[in-house]
Amino acid sequence: MEDLVESILDYIRSDYTDYAIMINGEWGSGKTYFWNNKIKPKIESMQLNGKKYTAIYMSLYGISNLEEISKKIFIETTQLMDKNLKKYMDASGVKNIPEYAKTGLDMANFFGVTQNGDRVNYAEFFSTDDKVLCFDDLERANVDVIDILGYINNFVEHDHIKTIIICNEKELSTKLKNNNLEMKTFIATYLLDKENKLNEKTDKPMVERIRDTIEYVFDKANDYERIKEKLIGETFEYVPEFNYIINGLLMRYENCPDLIRFLRENTNLIISTFNKSGTRNLRILKHSLTNFKKIFDMVNKSYPNTNHRVLQTMLIFTIAISFEIKAGKITKDKFVNINDNEEYKAILVSSRVFMDNRQFYIKEFDNNYYYNFKAEYRFFKFIEVYVRTRIFDMKIFKRDMEAIINTVDTDKLPGYKRLLTEEYWKIADDQFDSVIKEVLEDIKNGNIELINVVKLFAYFSHFVKKGLIDYDMRTIKSIFFNGMNVSSLTSSYCPNVEEELSSLAIEEERSEDMEEILKYFNNINEQLKEKMLKEKADEIFKYIPMRMEQFYDKFDKECMDIPIFKYYDVFQMFQRISCASNEDIVTIKEKLLDRAKRNGENLQVELSNLEKLKQVIDDYISGKQPTIKLVILQDFADELENIIYEYRKAGKNEIINEQETVNEIINDNVNEIVNEPINVNNSNFGYTEQE
Repeated sequence: MEDLVESILDYIRSDYTDYAIMINGEWGSGKTYFWNNKIKPKIESMQLNGKKYTAIYMSLYGISNLEEISKKIFIETTQLMDKNLKKYMDASGVKNIPEYAKTGLDMANFFGVTQNGDRVNYAEFFSTDDKVLCFDDLERANVDVIDILGYINNFVEHDHIKTIIICNEKELSTKLKNNNLEMKTFIATYLLDKENKLNEKTDKPMVERIRDTIEYVFDKANDYERIKEKLIGETFEYVPEFNYIINGLLMRYENCPDLIRFLRENTNLIISTFNKSGTRNLRILKHSLTNFKKIFDMVNKSYPNTNHRVLQTMLIFTIAISFEIKAGKITKDKFVNINDNEEYKAILVSSRVFMDNRQFYIKEFDNNYYYNFKAEYRFFKFIEVYVRTRIFDMKIFKRDMEAIINTVDTDKLPGYKRLLTEEYWKIADDQFDSVIKEVLEDIKNGNIELINVVKLFAYFSHFVKKGLIDYDMRTIKSIFFNGMNVSSLTSSYCPNVEEELSSLAIEEERSEDMEEILKYFNNINEQLKEKMLKEKADEIFKYIPMRMEQFYDKFDKECMDIPIFKYYDVFQMFQRISCASNEDIVTIKEKLLDRAKRNGENLQVELSNLEKLKQVIDDYISGKQPTIKLVILQDFADELENIIYEYRKAGKNEIINEQETVNEIINDNVNEIVNEPINVNNSNFGYTEQE
């Protein structure tokens, strides 16, 4: 970095120059900081041929015409010539005029307030050999870049003023290509049409032909290179020294001794996470550290004894998620539906089984930012919400912190959670026996969720094989089977069994004992599913006929592919539907038909109940004098006939598809099927305490 500074100063020291220099670097990489803190002070401390240099800085951000640049130069120059202003700045140690103050001074000059009757010092006004012009944000101006460079060329070629241009050439190139793209596309299409090339048969796609025409007609990139070659003598690539810049960023927190001590201790962690972001945007890093200050202060205030490792992980997560969201690498909703650390870890586990985009992204996020950094708690919802929305949600903060305390402090964890959330070999030998006894007691009393009982069996099976516990396999199985019976009374249905089991911290083979446990669990789990769906059906249908808006909302969100009509009494269903308004009966009818057409294959088990419902409606209508309600109900019954047809059609397709699959297997493996007998095991089992 010092070599770059010296190269720029060599340009300033040169007796005669007719060219400018360019500092090129990515957005947010600290180019302006580099100018203000490294280059400008050294320029203004230089004295050559008895003259001190004056640096005049101008951002071109948002400039819409060349006249605005002239105004900016005039304003900066006249302010620097104001004697009273110079005296004040020298006396107070102010080096740069704040933008707010410049606005006031500009208006004061306009109204003649600050000149104090002094005449303009024309010698100073006409002097050019002691001025250095710096134009920043070239790519962010709203004026044609070619025009700006031509304008700057006047100072360089004719007045020989030392001039530095700061920009991001990569973004400049994109801007040159995309400027007025709609107009360019229209003209290119018109020219192709006039040349009878629009409908010409060729291997080259239309998009490519239009793009080539645009580049040929509007080749601004070549114009830019041409004038740059004339104007810019040297281009310096700015690659920041992160240690130096990060040290500068941390200086902002000198008044927060606890925070700055923590940040300085973890400077390597900050740099490492910054590098893993794949960007050089120091502006985002600065914002992320500002975010972390709020987080650090709130944690220390409300939970002063928080584990140091947790604070380090919070720092990583704050920086990481700031870059992922603010650098535009992802859409904000990637993290929205993850509610806590457990869900985050569950997605990591499921990424081994499934490969949808969200799971793949979360897996890559975790592998990238937490590589070689082990932490039990790696996702903080309150931080994600704060970075994404700028709202610090105290409710989520307290929930997360309580969960962290219970997760990180393993001495407070129940024994079964210690086995499931940390490697068992981390448990001290003098604690292991008590943990085993505690877990077995919880299993016997049904205190553990059913799927976790299955997971724990894998561990206990492993412990028996390794001789770590003084129980035989028969006794362990008996305890677990009876424990599952008790647990089933309070457990919930588990929809993703394989996914849950894939999170085991040991690789336990599917032994016969494990298969028995799984078979028993699956039977109970299916019963829990039936119970869950019946409760859902009761909840959904109770909204008919008095709260139809809630019914429609829940039905659309939760029941389009769930066969809840199987789990509700047909006569009660008819009573509720018949009491609904005619308009609602029509709406329900339409929703059912649409649902059947979309998901008929998943709703086959409803067929019997829908047939009964049609029969109940037909019996109710039979022999009655027509009314509007009866006509609407008749239409409903007729539509049920169509819905039943859709179910049967979907069922036939399913049978046909299954048969085609079987035929393919038979055709592909006919020799094996002929020569190898097929064994079918339909054995059933049951376990009691005595067995």
